[in-house]
Amino acid sequence: MLDVLIVRLFIIAVTTASAYYFRPLNWSPLASSVTGTLLGAVIILAEMRLRLMSLKRLIGAALGALVGAVAASLISWALVAANPNHSPTLHFFQLGLLVWSTYIGLAVGANKGELLDFSALGGVLGVESHAHKASKILDTSVIIDGRIADIADTGFLDSLLVIPQFVLRELQLVADSSDSMKRNRGRRGLDVLQRIQKMPHLQVQIVEDDFPAVREVDMKLIELAKLYEAKIVTNDFNLNKVAQLRGVEVLNINELANSLKPIVLPGELMRVFILKEGKEFNQGVAYLDDGTMVVVDNAKRMIAKTIEISVTSVLQTTAGKMIFGKFDDRAHAATVSESRPARREQAVGEN
Repeated sequence: MLDVLIVRLFIIAVTTASAYYFRPLNWSPLASSVTGTLLGAVIILAEMRLRLMSLKRLIGAALGALVGAVAASLISWALVAANPNHSPTLHFFQLGLLVWSTYIGLAVGANKGELLDFSALGGVLGVESHAHKASKILDTSVIIDGRIADIADTGFLDSLLVIPQFVLRELQLVADSSDSMKRNRGRRGLDVLQRIQKMPHLQVQIVEDDFPAVREVDMKLIELAKLYEAKIVTNDFNLNKVAQLRGVEVLNINELANSLKPIVLPGELMRVFILKEGKEFNQGVAYLDDGTMVVVDNAKRMIAKTIEISVTSVLQTTAGKMIFGKFDDRAHAATVSESRPARREQAVGEN
């Protein structure tokens, strides 16, 4: 990124110095320098815009501009043949026709460039498009989460993983935060990236594409996914919804985790450890090993104990899963009372 910035500054310096030296239209040194600087800025802006275009659109724009220029030249040749006087009005009309035809051809060619098919060339010009279509773009949250490395390690991800430079910058800012918790999360994300890059079956590509007009990282990810026709891998609920509204495919790690959780049906029995009191009256709250919350009715007095409950319902959302159950204290008391005589007989036998 620093090398590109140096080259851009060099181009602006060259155009400024050239305008100052040649002084077009006999302008003053100051006016010439300002004009050269503006010209360099226009060149840089055009370069930044062209970098965001796909290869098909670039080729379509070039072909369209060429066809427009040829058409304008043929019309100009016919006009000169019909009017050999070469009046200034004719020259002005020829120049305007050339600019207009070239621009129309460029705009139409760029718009229709995606319809071009280069399969007849053996895929030489289609490699970039096919690679990007199969790629997956990682966002900051899924990198910090870390589960993407475990998924990739199992071999379920075998395509190109794209990591934008602006995501790396955001991750670096988190790692350099003054907040110790954020700093640890950022460093964990950097460790996860290093682990993914070392996997031999994966191809990781860090891209420099950026969208200066877009400030939010989430919107940059959506624009990049549209440009590459790729999918976004995330666990951010809001990014998931916004991307879907904008027609971008999303792979949500939380949805994958929820789909792989054991299915619990109403009426089944399960053993849980009551950790704390619930929000409602006489409720207890437990957590499974995967973090799923279990809300148990009639279990407030069983805090810090492992009990057997009956599942009443399961609430499944994209944000996670919640299990609701009920504790039967009478059945629990009967079980405890039956177990006490057995323990006494065992103690007497041992004596």
